[in-house]
Amino acid sequence: MYYYGIYYSNDKIIKQIMSWIQNKKPIIALAPMADMTDSPFCRICREVAGKNFVIFREMISAEAIIRGNEKTLKMCEFEEIERPIVIQIFGSDPNKMVQAAKIIVEKYHPDGIDINMGCPVPKITKKNLAGASLMQDHERAVNIVKALKNANLGIPISVKTRLGWGSDEEILEFAPKLERAGADLISIHGRTKIQGYSGKANWEKIRKVKKLLKIPLIANGDINSKEDIEKCLKITQAEGIMIGRGALGNPWIFLNNKELQTKHNINEIKKVVLNHAQLHLEHYGEQFGLKTFRKHLLLYFKGLSGIKDLKKELVKVNTKEDLKNVLQKIR
Repeated sequence: MYYYGIYYSNDKIIKQIMSWIQNKKPIIALAPMADMTDSPFCRICREVAGKNFVIFREMISAEAIIRGNEKTLKMCEFEEIERPIVIQIFGSDPNKMVQAAKIIVEKYHPDGIDINMGCPVPKITKKNLAGASLMQDHERAVNIVKALKNANLGIPISVKTRLGWGSDEEILEFAPKLERAGADLISIHGRTKIQGYSGKANWEKIRKVKKLLKIPLIANGDINSKEDIEKCLKITQAEGIMIGRGALGNPWIFLNNKELQTKHNINEIKKVVLNHAQLHLEHYGEQFGLKTFRKHLLLYFKGLSGIKDLKKELVKVNTKEDLKNVLQKIR
């Protein structure tokens, strides 16, 4: 099958993306977020909203994969319900990125591999010279994409990046280089590395990038509602959008408007919270399950009237029974 001039033998995710584009349906994706888009969260998004979106899992260290780090390898695990799913890796050495990708593909069989070229966290950019640092080293970034494409992994290779390190003009040179290197899809967060998550995402700049590319482009940043999705697609003219923080505590954002009206109410929230908590317990065990789930709890009830006095209780739950008792107080 040929897609944007590239031949694929049997890529399910490419077929699905082609179908969406041909039917004029935008690509909708869950953004990779460290410590948040783990298997339990991705599974609850699927249970709530179905399969009409692509999951990009939290970033994983290529170096740790090669070393056989058990915790990192566990982060690669996923359930079939999570497909279509893309595993994101970070690193700065092309050869190690290929080694790690081969291990992931052979062991876990994801639908795609994404390269992190946008994380602004100093631990990634300074210590590992990865993430957003690659926007300052175009040659290295290009070599990573080429190396992964030349490895013939049999699945798409995408890149997630930002508008630049310090200037939002940098992406106009960087993105075409990634396309020429062989990237099958690029997603762009509409801020620079220096901005981090402050200020406003520049959707107009993403539109300028779209005019330079032939491969699919996904816009990311400041998408927190159905209205934002429509507005972002209109402004950027991108093939799709990627939702990050806007999906935390709100897996309903992936539903269409009609479904949203009938499902997103307080009883549905409680039901989903309990299901999500159970997935955490199953994934992380009784000792850590609810502790690791606390970061999601307040997000589910953010902005809900009357929740202020219960916040302290929500962040102290240790068992599922604790959680049920607090939920009963929420009307």
